[in-house]
Amino acid sequence: MPAPPALRRLGTSLTAVVSLAGSLWAQGNPTVSGRLTVLDKDEKVAQDVGQAVIWLESPEAAPAPPGRADMSTENKQFLPGVVVLTVGSTLTFPNHDPFNHNVFSLSDIGPFDLGLYGRGEGKTATFQKPGIVRVYCNVHAQMSGFVVVRDNAYFAQPGADGSYTIPAVPPGAYTLHVWHERAPEVTRPITVPAGGLIGQDVTLDASAYRPVAHKNKFGQEYGSGATRERY
Repeated sequence: MPAPPALRRLGTSLTAVVSLAGSLWAQGNPTVSGRLTVLDKDEKVAQDVGQAVIWLESPEAAPAPPGRADMSTENKQFLPGVVVLTVGSTLTFPNHDPFNHNVFSLSDIGPFDLGLYGRGEGKTATFQKPGIVRVYCNVHAQMSGFVVVRDNAYFAQPGADGSYTIPAVPPGAYTLHVWHERAPEVTRPITVPAGGLIGQDVTLDASAYRPVAHKNKFGQEYGSGATRERY
C-alpha cells in the first residue's frame, strides 16, 4: 500500500538531511544520543516532544552543504510544523489547500514574503544565517511553523518516545542545545570522546507556556481590512 501523501512529502523534505548524515556516518565518526522529556503542567509528559530540535554548536565544526526541503500548507497548517535546514538551504512551501495562502516571516535572520498563491503552486525561501525563523500565513492567523537553520550537520529531532541520536560527530568540545517552541531552551557543554557519547538526557519545562497571538505582515490584527480570512 503506498504511503499517504503527507508522509511522502515529509520523506522528500528530509532527503537532503538524511543523505548528508549518511555520508558523514560512513566516515566512522561517533554519535551523541539521549532522551528528551517535555513536561507540561502538573509534570504531565507532553506528547509533542517530536517538535523539538537538538543540535551541537562548536566554532571548530565544519560547515554543512545546503539542501532542499518542503513545508507544505495543508488544512490550514504547516506540515511538518518544524523543519531543520543547513545555512544556504532552500525551503519550498507547496499549497495543498483549495484556497490561497500568503506565507511570510518577519524574522531578523531571514525575513520573506511569498505573496498570495493558490493550490498546486509552491514558492520558496532561502536561509543564509543560522537561527530560528518563525513562519506565518497572512491569511490564516492560526497557522505558524518554525525553520531551525544550523551552520553544521550535527542536529536531530527526537522520536515519539523522546529518544534522539546525532550521527557522525567528530570528537571534541561542543555546546548541546535543546529547543522546543513551548519551553525555555536548555544548553550544556559536552565533550565527545572517540567512542561517542550516550545518556545525554534532558528535561524541558513547558508548564509556564502560554500561546501569544501574533500580528499579520503589516503589524495589524488579523480579521480586518484586506487580511480578513475569507476561506
